[in-house]
Amino acid sequence: MALQRLMPDYSRNRLQSWIRAGQVDVNGNPAKISDKVWQEDVIQVRPLPLPEQTAFAPEDLPLDIVHEDPCFFVVNKRAGLVVHPGSGNWEGTLLNALLHHDPHLLTLPRAGIVHRLDKDTSGLMIVARTLHAQTNLTRQIGLRQVSREYLALVEGSPHKEGEVDAPIGRHPVHRTKMAVLKEGRPSKTFYEVMAFFPDCALLRCKLDTGRTHQIRVHMQSIGHPLVGDQVYGNRHSIYSCFGRQALHAFRLSFSHPVTDERLTFEADLPSDMLAFLTRLEQASHEK
Repeated sequence: MALQRLMPDYSRNRLQSWIRAGQVDVNGNPAKISDKVWQEDVIQVRPLPLPEQTAFAPEDLPLDIVHEDPCFFVVNKRAGLVVHPGSGNWEGTLLNALLHHDPHLLTLPRAGIVHRLDKDTSGLMIVARTLHAQTNLTRQIGLRQVSREYLALVEGSPHKEGEVDAPIGRHPVHRTKMAVLKEGRPSKTFYEVMAFFPDCALLRCKLDTGRTHQIRVHMQSIGHPLVGDQVYGNRHSIYSCFGRQALHAFRLSFSHPVTDERLTFEADLPSDMLAFLTRLEQASHEK
């Protein structure tokens, strides 16, 4: 491609994307990838920025704010929403929505985000609005002073209550996954069964630590993967149709970063999990 010889610092795919986007003209006319270029032709290129160069842009996206304080937000993240821009998700994230709601967050590291939830996990998150609050809340998380409780639907019939104390680390083969590993970081999850259904159960889980994918990995490790979990679950399960891991961060407790008052917030189950539970209850009554 002639354009690649003229602009060797850019990849072929990127140059072709500019042509498709109408950013390249030949003699004043929009170029096509198949066009031939001759010696006297005039080529004009209007480069588009890389997606990561515009990742921290405000976007007017739905944002469920449970509580708003001068120091922080508590937001109820919907399932399917990525928290922070990254490879393959440079826009449409929770961070973009937060920057639209409060442009001042751009002055803070990670726009004030102090912890994350997986894309397909719903529920409560804290977002700091000042550097002092972010430092304080991050320290509380490090000292395990932030209490996080989840509701999870798991396959099978686990014990009424239990504790999974198993170290978690990066999977040695599948690097996008986590696994229980002897050399992993200490990780502990407490759980209690709230209700039993045919071949599955609703759990309340409390984290003592906050490792990546912790509940998902721990429940899989004891033979009770989360309903709908496409990474750690059983893809051939009758419950795989749920479409995402059935996990919701429903309760969050921490100390106010200025007044030190202990605060607790709750978020109801999202509509998809609620509808699924309703169907399970109906199935239970029919048996």
